[in-house]
Amino acid sequence: MTVKISNKIVGYRVKKADTETPNEHQAPVTAETKPVEMNEYIERPDFLLGTTYKIKPPVAEHAMYITINDILLNEGTDHESRQPYEVFINSKSMEHFQWVIALTRVISAVFRKGGDVTFLVEELRSVYDPNGGYFKKGGVFMPSLVAEIGAVIEKHLKAIGLLESDELSETTKRILAEKRAEFEASQNKATNDDSGSDYPANATMCGKCSTKAVIVMDGCATCLSCGDSKCG
Repeated sequence: MTVKISNKIVGYRVKKADTETPNEHQAPVTAETKPVEMNEYIERPDFLLGTTYKIKPPVAEHAMYITINDILLNEGTDHESRQPYEVFINSKSMEHFQWVIALTRVISAVFRKGGDVTFLVEELRSVYDPNGGYFKKGGVFMPSLVAEIGAVIEKHLKAIGLLESDELSETTKRILAEKRAEFEASQNKATNDDSGSDYPANATMCGKCSTKAVIVMDGCATCLSCGDSKCG
């Protein structure tokens, strides 16, 4: 049937084919908003959550300050998450300036790309200095300065929940403390060496956590840092 339009058209809408009114037994149709995931098109907001870590590697003249800024996605919803957005490294030392700037830009680009960024930890921590690594305070061995930067990123990702924390239980800590006290009493030696280690001076390197904290008691090698033991 043809309809003649005699008045001026000032607006229009499309009429749906199904004009039935839903009854009380029909479930209401709702549109669920998809959570925002980290991607390279997210613009940098005016406010970011930042954390700064200080390291003092013996291969650098001055301390280095590593700042990691995080972005809060889906704030106030069940899908709220804190994701790393960028990283900066500042220091008075200039001998590492060029490669440090390059490294921070690459890491920041990976952060903003989104997806699983935890692979960075393993990649950075597996970098070895051809001149040899060093022990940082606490007796933990670092194969290179890049590896220590990786260790800082690992610590941060654990803090914001992107990596599982491997912190020892209180029971395990108590057992290791008792074992350490027993060992030191039997050795009758100081607990710290010249390298600033927090473990017995004659402790050896742990293959699991790279800490010079392995002692041998009753034929059983046990790490006082991570609890790894050859005796199960």
